[in-house]
Amino acid sequence: MIDTPPLLPVSLQRGMDVIRNFARTLPNSPGVYRMLDGQGNLLYVGKAKALKKRVLNYTQMERMPLRIQRMVSQTTTMMFVGTHTEVEALLLEANLIKKLKPRYNIMLRDGKSYPYILITGDHDYPQLVKHRGARNRKGQYFGPFASALSVNETVTTLQRAFKLRTCSDTTFAQRARPCLQYHIKRCTAPCVHKVTQEQYAAQVELARAFMTGKSREIQEKMIAAMEAASEEMDFETAAEYRDRIKALTHVQARQDINVTEIEDADVIAIAQREGQSCVQAFFFRGGQNYGNRAYFPKHEKDETPQDVLLAFLAQFYEDKPVPPLVFISHKVEEQDLLEEALTAKESTERRVCISVPERGTRRRLMDFVEKNATDTLVRHLLERAGDEMMLEGVAKLFNLGEPPRRIEVYDNSHISGTDMTGAMIVAGPEGFIKAEYRKFNIREAEAGDDYGMMREVMLRRFRRIGEEGYEPGSANWPDLLLIDGGQGQLSAVMDALTELGIANRLCVVGIAKGPDRNAGREKFFITGRDMFQLPEHDPVLHYLQRLRDESHRFVIGSHRVRRIKKIGNSPLDTIPGIGAKRKKALLRHFGSAQEAARAGIAELEKVEGISRAVAEKIYNFFHDNA
Repeated sequence: MIDTPPLLPVSLQRGMDVIRNFARTLPNSPGVYRMLDGQGNLLYVGKAKALKKRVLNYTQMERMPLRIQRMVSQTTTMMFVGTHTEVEALLLEANLIKKLKPRYNIMLRDGKSYPYILITGDHDYPQLVKHRGARNRKGQYFGPFASALSVNETVTTLQRAFKLRTCSDTTFAQRARPCLQYHIKRCTAPCVHKVTQEQYAAQVELARAFMTGKSREIQEKMIAAMEAASEEMDFETAAEYRDRIKALTHVQARQDINVTEIEDADVIAIAQREGQSCVQAFFFRGGQNYGNRAYFPKHEKDETPQDVLLAFLAQFYEDKPVPPLVFISHKVEEQDLLEEALTAKESTERRVCISVPERGTRRRLMDFVEKNATDTLVRHLLERAGDEMMLEGVAKLFNLGEPPRRIEVYDNSHISGTDMTGAMIVAGPEGFIKAEYRKFNIREAEAGDDYGMMREVMLRRFRRIGEEGYEPGSANWPDLLLIDGGQGQLSAVMDALTELGIANRLCVVGIAKGPDRNAGREKFFITGRDMFQLPEHDPVLHYLQRLRDESHRFVIGSHRVRRIKKIGNSPLDTIPGIGAKRKKALLRHFGSAQEAARAGIAELEKVEGISRAVAEKIYNFFHDNA
């Protein structure tokens, strides 16, 4: 009797046929491929040393696990990009995964940029600042730091030890007398010439040396200076050096771990449990611990630690500088290729080395990081189990068919109708999804119109969803809208959703604080139901309060940033043709933008870099707009 192969499911056979047709014309050269479903949604991004050979692997069912079979059965078309080398393919793959978020890829969920410390290089008296985002300002950057807290503590230490200014260039130019930072001995007040440019430059060099790992040398110099001042009976200076030494000692003492033999390195470990992973990363720069951060990559339950770690490394360093040493907990496939890719990305002669420590101090350090990863994962799983239980309670409370996977919470903020701001936060089974938070600068609602503000936010949010093609059941479609407000806000939201034709496709709930705005006496409003309240100690109430409070925190923070930015704007910023250099010259000459606005053309001409034509432009700008 002849054995016949089992019949394949129709969808799987169709997907394999699609892949075979594409493979016929593919070269055996490096590149990146994308697999898409019938709606054009991206399923998977992969890289290959030989595209034809790699893609044909998806036609061999016996080698495919079930999740890959599911992916192949959904594939209706493919896209390809050829690259010169496999290294280029690896870098492009990581870039596309982070940007496009394919459904079947292992995904690093990391929506935050990393903070740095910047000592500026575009001013005679460099400024010490915390920095996020593109590093396009001239100066020297130190980092990355794991958190804003780590940066703030280090900035405070540098101020105490080296007395560098943190004020903006505009504030610096406007100072007529020393500010509070000078009086509490955290700045030498170069703005009012309490220190020469040469003396300030020496302060800056000491700070740079400290940040690049020469902390012991700096402390020894300060100790010698303190002892010399003491011997000369200059006890005030000696006390000042003593306080600066204390500050440097403090930053070293608060390090969780100190490894003297490591200068610049990242130490990365992975732990797995119950089909989930936690990747713990510690950052060391200049021999100092810059903090640590935990990550929970999205992946299928059968992925190995090695596969998750490899995908993490490629995506993690796609938009971040790579240190010369990267220590990892598990040896990964294509480690040599990854080293080559990261070295090429840095565009320097220094080669990036990835290794698994096996003995000595580095092994003990890795054991410490692995334990942190395991402990963090256990806590995460417990928190997630609690959140899932709460979501089941939410589903029962609001008559949802199943626990919500995506809850969107909306709130508004303004002060007497000014700087009106709306905000949306997102939560789900894994807690708050901060990469999905959104803020809305209100443009159309009348000043102080809370209902109009909520209506505008809804129209903008759900018009955008419609333009992007999202439907109920898709990843970006909410299962529940939680509105901070009572019946009035709920009615405004329902009117907007009715106008868009989606009011019956969303569950919308208003949550308002009770009498005297007391937490625990919240009132709930749902269309078609009477207002109701929950017992004060109901755990579901506490969960909903937590969501509401997070939306309130986010919208207040967004409103504050907008208000501060508005306060900090100078009228000089809005004059066409007046850049940073001329603005600085005007502020130095007149002391403030208001004085520059009052000046005549002849007085404006006296400012360095201001010609007759520019002086007339400035004068006309202020007087034509008066």
